[in-house]
Amino acid sequence: MSVNTMILFIPLLPLLGFTLIALTQRRITRGTAAWVGCTTVFVSFIFSIILFVKLLNGAEPFTASFFTWISAGNFKSDFSLLVDPLSSLMLLIITGVGFLIHVYSVGYMWEDEGVNRFFSYLNLFVFFMLMLVMGSNYLLMYVGWEGVGLCSYLLIGFWFKNQSYNDAANKAFIMNRVGDLGLILGVILIFINFGSISYAEVFPKVTEGSTALTLITILLFVGAMGKSAQIPLYTWLPDAMAGPTPVSALIHAATMVTAGVYMVARNNILYSLSPVSMELVLIIGLATALFAATIALAQNDIKKVLAYSTVSQLGLMFVALGVGAYASGIFHMATHAFFKALLFLGAGSVIHALHHEQDIRQMGGLKKYIPVTFFTFLIGVLAISGIPPFAGFFSKDDILAKAFEHNQVAWAIAALASLLTSFYMFRLLFLTFYGKTRASEHTLHHVHESPASMTLPLIVLAVLSTIGGLMGVPELFGGGNWIAKFTAPVFARSHKLLPEHQLSHSTEYILMGLIITFTLVVIGMAYRRYISQAHVPASEGATLSPLHKTIYHKYYVDEIYNAIIVKPLYAIGKLFDIVIEKSGIDRLVNLVSESLNDWSVLSARLQTGHVGFYIFIMVIGVVLVVAYSFFR
Repeated sequence: MSVNTMILFIPLLPLLGFTLIALTQRRITRGTAAWVGCTTVFVSFIFSIILFVKLLNGAEPFTASFFTWISAGNFKSDFSLLVDPLSSLMLLIITGVGFLIHVYSVGYMWEDEGVNRFFSYLNLFVFFMLMLVMGSNYLLMYVGWEGVGLCSYLLIGFWFKNQSYNDAANKAFIMNRVGDLGLILGVILIFINFGSISYAEVFPKVTEGSTALTLITILLFVGAMGKSAQIPLYTWLPDAMAGPTPVSALIHAATMVTAGVYMVARNNILYSLSPVSMELVLIIGLATALFAATIALAQNDIKKVLAYSTVSQLGLMFVALGVGAYASGIFHMATHAFFKALLFLGAGSVIHALHHEQDIRQMGGLKKYIPVTFFTFLIGVLAISGIPPFAGFFSKDDILAKAFEHNQVAWAIAALASLLTSFYMFRLLFLTFYGKTRASEHTLHHVHESPASMTLPLIVLAVLSTIGGLMGVPELFGGGNWIAKFTAPVFARSHKLLPEHQLSHSTEYILMGLIITFTLVVIGMAYRRYISQAHVPASEGATLSPLHKTIYHKYYVDEIYNAIIVKPLYAIGKLFDIVIEKSGIDRLVNLVSESLNDWSVLSARLQTGHVGFYIFIMVIGVVLVVAYSFFR
């Protein structure tokens, strides 16, 4: 099979899977839908591995152009797919982690009446994400960008009979539209300024910074803030927990939220020549990382804790991008895909065992009931907390080191966010799996370990969360930071433009030692509070301190948005409805309708049914025609 054929089949197979399942979902069995959904993504994963190995062996990036998609005047866009070191890593994450989530879904969703529809949506989600990262121009990227937004709407609102789930889906869709407006305006400005929307044509033309370039990069980043849930467009992501747990894993680990990080990394040369935009990315990343981490401290829904964790971790990725450490951001995105998918799927296993209970105040002592889930979840917690030698340790340390090179204040804020992560993740672990159980006797009687289709993906992801950091072992430990070297061709021009600040090994050791020491102290604090003191978060309605109450209610950001944006827009809409719709358009339409009705009533009187009257009218008509002809 040729390389071009493999490149085409990588996104095409999930699309075919979606089409087959969607068109036959009422006629095929659940097993058939699951088999088609899993197999198509797995074969795409195999093709992705083959292309990755070719690049690893020194092959040049592959660009496969299949046909001219749009040609109008001086605007031209080909249906062309690109596989280079950056997109090949994304392909492995999307298809590899995506396949594991598909397999997990077989067990998790088996009893659901809409399981066939669910697998069709999953395949469509994977297809659009693949288009986003494989497109060789901004238009194809935008198609994938909008496609994953559509699929998130379908999957978050999958259980559409529940109105609150529909509201969560609407919120995600609408809030992402705000970001998407920025993205499409940025793409339009790129075409206006550079005469093309192809990466291969635009990037060589970018040689110096300008006001236009700064505006372009800011607009593109607005799109990234929406998709990757950064302040102020982050509030949709925690509400996305309304969807089935595999959806949460797919959105938070392998797809959608990584889109913004990928897009900024792909446009690295534009950002490297726009210092203002770089600082904006850094500031937003730092603010989001710390802000979301504080919110996670007080959440009691197992999935909400992980959701705010995702928002915080995405903030750290943008911190890396904001200081020009593009490879570090991609490295953390890869390791995050492993341990965050593991944590969400582990949470799903807990929810499955407890018959859909998500409140950690109703858990506790579960490690003896679901040992595989506990052990794999523990690995995920260790990885996200940055404990060596797990994957998160290497990727987080890389970001913190680059942040320290750039600015010590940035390092301090990022380090604080990382320490808070360790606290709330071990809080989650201790309250869920340790201590006395707080579940009811009836629930405990039915608690059981998840089936193999769910535990096997957990084990694989646990292994990846353990060894995934080997991709970027720094020179400090005798490694060569493979991922930085592999992606170097993509970021080569940016590396030449950005200032080089290399930390000494002694400084790196000190920083690393500080972070590990404080992390262990924070874990000890969590252990003392939730194990030694057996503290359980207050029940709903209990009196909380003002600070605790504020954090628990997520700083009332949703309420503020509702007050200053949603309600005024509803009021404006109601005003337009009264003044324009009902008093203007409706009245005009009704006037036309009434006039036509009156005319038809009048015309109907001419239809008497008497032949003599009709002859009389005909004679009058003939006379008028003759008279008109004569006098003319």
